[in-house]
Amino acid sequence: MSLSAKYDPSQVEDKWYQFWMDNGFFSAKANKEKEPYSIVIPPPNVTGVLHMGHMLNNTIQDILIRKARMEGKEACWIPGTDHASIATEAKVVQMLREKGIKKSDLSRKDFMEYAWEWKEKYGGIILEQLKKLGASCDWDRTAFTMDDSYYKGVIRVFVDLHKKGYIYRGLRMINWDVEAKTAVSNEEVIYKEGGEISKLYHVKYKIKDEDQWVTIATQRPETILGDTAIAVNPKDERFNQLIGKKALVPFINREIPIIGDDYVELDFGTGCLKVTPAHDPNDYEIGLRHNLQVIDTIDEGGCLNEKCEVPEYVGMERFRARKQIVKDLKKAGILLKDEDFNTRIGRSERTDSVIEPKLSLQWFIKMKEISRTAHKVVMEDEILLYPPKFKNTYNHWMENVRDWCISRQLWWGQRIPAYYYGEGENDFVVAESAEDALQLAKENSGRNDIGLEDLKQDEDVLDTWASSWLFPLAVFDGFDDQYYDHANGKIVNGANKDLDYFYPTNTLVTAPEILFFWVARMIIAGYEYKGDKPFKNVYLTGIVRDKLRRKMSKSLGNSPDPLDLIRDFGADGVRTGMLFSSPAGNDLLFDEKLVEQGRNFANKIWNAFRLIKGWEVAESPQPDVNQLAGVWFESRLNQALTELEDHFSKFRISDALMTWYKLIWNDFCSWYLEWVKPTYGKPIDRVTYEKTIDLLQELMKVLHPFMPFLTEEIWQNIEERFMEESLIITQWPGAGSFDRTVLEDVDLLFEITSQIRNIRNSKQLSPKEPLPLHINVQTGKFANLESSIQKLANITSIIYTQEKPDQCYSFVVRSSEFYLVSTGSVDTKAEKANLEKELDYTKGFLKVVDKKLSNERFVNGAPPQVVDTERKKKADAEAKIKTLEESLAKLED
Repeated sequence: MSLSAKYDPSQVEDKWYQFWMDNGFFSAKANKEKEPYSIVIPPPNVTGVLHMGHMLNNTIQDILIRKARMEGKEACWIPGTDHASIATEAKVVQMLREKGIKKSDLSRKDFMEYAWEWKEKYGGIILEQLKKLGASCDWDRTAFTMDDSYYKGVIRVFVDLHKKGYIYRGLRMINWDVEAKTAVSNEEVIYKEGGEISKLYHVKYKIKDEDQWVTIATQRPETILGDTAIAVNPKDERFNQLIGKKALVPFINREIPIIGDDYVELDFGTGCLKVTPAHDPNDYEIGLRHNLQVIDTIDEGGCLNEKCEVPEYVGMERFRARKQIVKDLKKAGILLKDEDFNTRIGRSERTDSVIEPKLSLQWFIKMKEISRTAHKVVMEDEILLYPPKFKNTYNHWMENVRDWCISRQLWWGQRIPAYYYGEGENDFVVAESAEDALQLAKENSGRNDIGLEDLKQDEDVLDTWASSWLFPLAVFDGFDDQYYDHANGKIVNGANKDLDYFYPTNTLVTAPEILFFWVARMIIAGYEYKGDKPFKNVYLTGIVRDKLRRKMSKSLGNSPDPLDLIRDFGADGVRTGMLFSSPAGNDLLFDEKLVEQGRNFANKIWNAFRLIKGWEVAESPQPDVNQLAGVWFESRLNQALTELEDHFSKFRISDALMTWYKLIWNDFCSWYLEWVKPTYGKPIDRVTYEKTIDLLQELMKVLHPFMPFLTEEIWQNIEERFMEESLIITQWPGAGSFDRTVLEDVDLLFEITSQIRNIRNSKQLSPKEPLPLHINVQTGKFANLESSIQKLANITSIIYTQEKPDQCYSFVVRSSEFYLVSTGSVDTKAEKANLEKELDYTKGFLKVVDKKLSNERFVNGAPPQVVDTERKKKADAEAKIKTLEESLAKLED
């Protein structure tokens, strides 16, 4: 079988992905004979296309799932998409606008038809893109958070939590997104790093019937017209005599009381605080304490309304109104000054518009009690976070958890199952269907004349997170009738074969910024409905940033198109490139050179494979050097595999890749193949050839989860295979024992060889010219390495001697002195300088080791093998120093 001269991913990737799909290698079923291993994908928004964060996150998931599959586990990776209420509705509204249609002109039913049309056209794009990356998901299980079964589950949970008293409806100060025209939760409000520069305006308010003024400082002069009090601290001697008097609101002269409240800080601002209960959460609390009027002067679109009482401002956008009001305050002579002010400004995560605090009647979940178990299990390590530093973040959020606003003023999403049958505040029922609601409404009202036409369902939909928090349960249809106990509000254990087998899932791979949005809430739902955790481990990736540490985004133009990267460098190159600088929980500084490095790695492996397959094989005895090479590399492979498994156990996926990368690039390609390859034009013995193929196969097995396409291509080209012998399902190798003596001997061999090669390079001695090597040690000390030194360093003979030969270059490895004999003249002065330089370096190295060993905390606290290694370094350095000094003394003679 001929191999192409160059590895071409475009000719390989689609071929093997389709092969894996056609043979059902990604499919998983409950199987009591096998250990389950399951992952649920963080469902990307249906509005989304693949970005660099997805690439990193899904590469890690695929590595874990492929490894588990090869370990013989029933590996199930469940894909899906999130309906993303706010983002999708915005896309649909934009599509309608382009068609000349306004949302306001459509019925809810008509709008939803357009929304589903958009979803069917665009909603699956990102999942198709993940296939290009090599994601081995069980695509038959693909979930969507608005699927019928999933939708019913979300509604069922709402009804249950309302019945249990966790869900309530109330008038609260919420975060309002004026662009999306919906409430957003506290967790969906973001703040720019380092704050933002705003203005602080100092405005005078007149005291009624007195020639006296008070000054307030505000960032939001557009809310002045909603003021209903001025507050001072009752302990503040400057102003406490004003308590009980009235002040006048600028422009409209509304009389407002001056009140005393401890919230006002004595040493901050002017000492006087304008109180606007409708537009600030702290002011709202003050208003409740003092029974103040609430005047909401800003409408849902962020414009001033008629309640501001100034006709010129009505309908004016809030920030435009701010500018106009500032002008008018100046004109009236009551703006004393304005100054720049660095502050935190809350913005909507979805639209980036500045959040408007707003009083609104919304639906909430009481979080304090329902989240207790979810808090405890993470703090007690029943669920493990990687890296563990995020436990502090999690603890802070859970200790300060607030009620969750779950209603959104949208049409796309799960419609809140509350049905109103009268005008009273409590004239509503919550039920899974209109028919159930009708029955409840009759019972609640005592009326039998109510019909379905008299019920009006709540117009709002649920927060997207109020559906995705059920993902690990709902993807297995956990809330379907046959698996759900209505009376107790629990999923029945033992009824759902798939759920009982694959739940809890093994690992969740996600981003730290949704640790509370999604992770914590899934844990809450898991214990509430299944009585168990939804996953055992949470691996938190970093944020993908550019070389300047900026978060990658389309607006900055610093985010490459992942599909372009795959086209240019191959999926395997991109996967490895993403991982080269991606330790868990730390941000990834993306550089296209990393992906180029990944592609080069693929080419290196391909060229090594071509070299091996190009050897002519002969039925000849195996040379001793090849036998040693095979024993050494097998030990080195087992040592690296032990290290790699340790990295996997600690979710150091990047470190695991680097362990295998170095093993292949350095140990296999640079050393082993150079060691065993036959002289040009000569055949290789069959034992060495077959050993080399066996070692290559072991390397490909472990590399497969990282680089699935290249490894399957090589695996299938090594020899003809049956379908069931495909690499994707080949047994993962177990780490065997390794011979430390062999490893140490060969390390010495490589040191000697490297020194000889360096001398040849620096002295312009041709690597093709055979040279003799003398060693100033007892005869036979390196007998087991002699043949290998001769082959790797092109040495004609090795002579053990006490005398330094003429015309030679000397070097020291550990405590042994070597002389590379040259046919030309040797610059003694330069030799002396080199030895002095090496002596200085070794003395410096010894100082560092001595400092470490003189540290009692290190000696007593480090593992014994680490301390022993340092002591060996000390002994080797001391012996080397002695030998170098002796060599220098000989040059002086």
